[in-house]
Amino acid sequence: MHELSITQSIVDAVCERAAGRPVYAVQVRVGMLTAVVADSLRFCFDLVAEGTVAEGARLEIDRPPGAGHCRSCGGDVAPTDLVLLCPCGSADVAVTSGQELQIISMKVG
Repeated sequence: MHELSITQSIVDAVCERAAGRPVYAVQVRVGMLTAVVADSLRFCFDLVAEGTVAEGARLEIDRPPGAGHCRSCGGDVAPTDLVLLCPCGSADVAVTSGQELQIISMKVG
């Protein structure tokens, strides 16, 4: 359950930037190819934020889809799971989107 350590990093960064002000919402971007489960992230956020300035904050998760470019045939790939295969059969796919893991914004008091 790597979501717990990821969430701890998010809450640490948010609390540091909030500088003691209450946090009402946090927006993160978590690409579909990160293997992070959004529901687990939400669950962990509530646990980790407890007792911090982010306690009770709303976690908004943006989930951009994965995308890649096949180096073999030159086609664009829209993977539906974590196994990146081009329809031509090649696994030589460069990921162009879907591996984001970013804090986008936060609302503080």
